Amino acid sequence: LETLTRICDGEGVPEDLDRLVDLAKKVKVNSLCGLGQTAPNPVLTTVKYFREEYEAHIVDKACPAHVCKALISYKIEPDRCKDCKICTRACPVGAISQGEGKFQEIDQGTCIKCGTCYEVCPFGAIDVLSGVEES
Repeated sequence: LETLTRICDGEGVPEDLDRLVDLAKKVKVNSLCGLGQTAPNPVLTTVKYFREEYEAHIVDKACPAHVCKALISYKIEPDRCKDCKICTRACPVGAISQGEGKFQEIDQGTCIKCGTCYEVCPFGAIDVLSGVEES
């Protein structure tokens, strides 16, 4: 669990994949009951079929599925933003404010990546980006 958490937090290293597979195989072989023998299957299967996703997390520090909060960011696209400020009012931490131009901007240092702005924007002006957008 610690290794998976580290990978999802963008702190994984290439050796973590080998460590995960090795540990899963050892648990599978050395478990005395059926449950223990099958418990590692989800890890082995995801590494086998989604290895590039794991590698993106580790090497690129990005989450292609846009689910790992540490590896995504939200950005307001000025060409789609109508400056209605619905996202600004909805943001639970006040991370959205008037930017350099006419439109709103998200302070990446304050943003908790809850997705509220993305959900409430009626114009689809907020994009979820894989990787961390700097402030």
